[in-house]
Amino acid sequence: MRLPPAILVSTEEVLREILRFTGPADGTLSRYFREHPRLGSRERGVIAEAIYGLLRNKAVYTNFSESGTGSPMRRLSLLGLADAVGVDSLGGLTEDETAWLTRVMDIDRAHLPVVMKANLPAWLWTKLLERFGEEEAMKLATSLNTPAPLDLRVNTLKGDRDTVIASLAQAPIIAEPTPYSSTGLRVIKKPSIQNLPLFKDGTIEVQDEGSQLLAQLVGAKRGEMVADFCAGAGGKTLALGALMRNTGRLYAFDISEKRLAKLKPRLARSGLSNVHPVVIAHEKDAKIKRLAGKLDRVLVDAPCSGLGTLRRNPDVKWRQTAEGVAELNVKQASILASAARMVKAGGRLVYATCSILDEENEGIVQAFLAEHPDFSLIPASRVLAEQKVALEMGDYLKLYPHLHQTDGFFAAILERKKAVAPASAKSDAVDATDVTDAA
Repeated sequence: MRLPPAILVSTEEVLREILRFTGPADGTLSRYFREHPRLGSRERGVIAEAIYGLLRNKAVYTNFSESGTGSPMRRLSLLGLADAVGVDSLGGLTEDETAWLTRVMDIDRAHLPVVMKANLPAWLWTKLLERFGEEEAMKLATSLNTPAPLDLRVNTLKGDRDTVIASLAQAPIIAEPTPYSSTGLRVIKKPSIQNLPLFKDGTIEVQDEGSQLLAQLVGAKRGEMVADFCAGAGGKTLALGALMRNTGRLYAFDISEKRLAKLKPRLARSGLSNVHPVVIAHEKDAKIKRLAGKLDRVLVDAPCSGLGTLRRNPDVKWRQTAEGVAELNVKQASILASAARMVKAGGRLVYATCSILDEENEGIVQAFLAEHPDFSLIPASRVLAEQKVALEMGDYLKLYPHLHQTDGFFAAILERKKAVAPASAKSDAVDATDVTDAA
């Protein structure tokens, strides 16, 4: 069955806006679909798949679109749709368009120039070449350009992995245990789970296995005081709360009230009562200063380029620039230094990003350690062993999709050195109302 010509028109309309790269592609798509309610679920799915396929293969398809007839945007849209459903499924094409599209889609891409096959902007490809060499860099690029699977986290306050696997099978949805996270499931294909009872009651959450491992590295325990410093919509916050068995006190800090608002329904489903969302103005907010030296664990999932998440967000590689990364580095260093103030002696600070670039990862950590001699690096290998995670690492956690089947993640575990407190030292205790009342 051929798609109606209107699908091509809609794809061309939304693609024109997305390629301005003024905001995330998923947000632009969502808004377009809201504004065009007559598009059915199948049509929306085809358009979205076409857009994401084109973004993944933009370097190749931009080159291909230089031939053919019609407007460049129409040619790009045709390539995206052919990528999604095949040439034979497209309706409303001229004979010339059909012939051209068939010809270019049959081109053997193995013979294309390396930088085109990588489908990455030149500045990023150069960085990966310098870091990994051509063979490894191409494996990484290929994996980043491959759609990610659907990973779930089982909320251990409400269920266990085996029971959830059995329940999903009745849907029927096939899920397998993730190899590293003890609470993770990898779902075969990508079914919709929003209407499943397991999702509605908070037994499962969507979360990449790599993100789950970041929460495990924090090592949060029952009764501790913990902060997720850049909480966002709260995926790691919820994982930390479950690890703490709903005890202690867990702060979810973020500068965006809108992002934290997305945490509230998830929090309600989760059954957690130890989480306290707090909006802050910036990383040096007075609410942060009140917790100086008080917290057992702090997770800093720092704002970053997001280049480790290209499997899910392929537009990021075209929106991000080397100059933008340099600006982020300044912010990352400031956020890490501010978050460190909250860590008590003997406490743990985890710095993490979803980036694959050294300057956002090791570079930030090494600069921090040089300026903060009261902190030391704990090898990731040691912490992973403590958490019984069967994953070989060195000093840092470095996850890559072509090696670990996760998004690209980095994490460093830092510990504040213990100091002998004077006899008159004040207690570490902090009034729970100190921060939340000011929120």
